[in-house]
Amino acid sequence: MLARPVWQSLHAGWAGRAVRHGSAVRLHRDFGPFAAVDPGGDPADLAALANAGEELWLVEPEPLPPPPGFALTRQGQLLQMACDGLAGSARSVTARVLGDADALAMQALAAVTRPGPFHAHTHRLSDFLGVEDGGRLLAMAGERMQPPGHAEVSGVCTHPDAQGRGLAAALSWQIAARIVARGQRPFLHVWPDNAHAVALYQRLGFAESGRPWLSLYTKL
Repeated sequence: MLARPVWQSLHAGWAGRAVRHGSAVRLHRDFGPFAAVDPGGDPADLAALANAGEELWLVEPEPLPPPPGFALTRQGQLLQMACDGLAGSARSVTARVLGDADALAMQALAAVTRPGPFHAHTHRLSDFLGVEDGGRLLAMAGERMQPPGHAEVSGVCTHPDAQGRGLAAALSWQIAARIVARGQRPFLHVWPDNAHAVALYQRLGFAESGRPWLSLYTKL
């Protein structure tokens, strides 16, 4: 289990985009709301990293109370899945790498499908792949958390108008295959009660690797 994937990412793949105050560290707000506190650190340090009304997202082994100056917005246990052997083969879907010119379309798709936080520069965390029809972005997937030796398949979403075509599975497979080709281990997070998504990832070769807690805190 990657017990503290956010903290690990902020000290590895996200280190160049990390903002620190005391023992607290967060991903730059243009890229996302994720934050963590160093082992043995003071959670009160998080207050300097958020503006009033802004959310911070923490992924930890146990549910935590709100840090001083924050209110708990949401808290729940995630299903963490990792892949040690990608199943199947390349799916027959035409996808292209998305870039800055696609940022607004990516944000619009994320707003409709809610695959997790998608900020102004989230698309710059990795190469996202997208499927289009007539110039309209129908589906996308990419990478988010970057702990040592790992990369998280994330931002997987399909517009409601394109459901049922296998686009999410195809893009997830392609992203996972890219991660494996780099010599890293793909992993992801999903809500345990999302049976459809869990079954999809199991078919791709992912299996449960842990159950960390997601806590969303809003700065007062």
